[in-house]
Amino acid sequence: MQTVKVLVTLKPSLLDAQGKVVQDGLHALGYNKVEGVRIGKVIELSLADDAANVEEQVTEMCQRFLANTVIENYDIEVLP
Repeated sequence: MQTVKVLVTLKPSLLDAQGKVVQDGLHALGYNKVEGVRIGKVIELSLADDAANVEEQVTEMCQRFLANTVIENYDIEVLP
């Protein structure tokens, strides 16, 4: 089995409202050195061992379904 992790985050130019709430909460707890928080999601895919062109296939999955490429970026990590 081949494992792939995809990290999806909002593009830097967009306000991350969830990140702002977390940052404010951390400040309220005394962690005032936190200057920014971005919230994202991790998607872990398990593919059959014989899957060819894994990174190419996962890129296509991200572009078509897993990420909203208008407002989100994604990073793909193929695990050993």
